[in-house]
Amino acid sequence: MAGRIGRIARGVDDVTRAVWDESGTLTKAAILALLVVTATAIPLIPIAVAARYVANRKSSA
Repeated sequence: MAGRIGRIARGVDDVTRAVWDESGTLTKAAILALLVVTATAIPLIPIAVAARYVANRKSSA
């Protein structure tokens, strides 16, 4: 079960890194505005933060 959670967390982390970390300022502003306007930022941001935490914890262990 822990391995599955780690794989899922790494997958979500990879997606957030590809979309967020490698994007320019204008793209980040557009993504953030879209998430806020559609109210999807409420569930997505905590999931992305938790996934990044789990993925980084698993990779450093």
